[in-house]
Amino acid sequence: MQSYKADSMPTENLNQGDCVQLLDEENLFQIIGIDTEHEKCWVRQWPLLPKGSPVFEISIQQIASP
Repeated sequence: MQSYKADSMPTENLNQGDCVQLLDEENLFQIIGIDTEHEKCWVRQWPLLPKGSPVFEISIQQIASP
């Protein structure tokens, strides 16, 4: 599992299972799925919360790069 942070991330560097930071967000999020055609992905907070972390959709441009 890789971790990423900083400016917007190029889609070719994203993989399911990676831990990333979102722009303007301190917490880590795990990538659950990626839709490169529509430039969207699904993430959940990492580490998982005791009762699970909800999955939500974001634009790939919201992911910070290393």
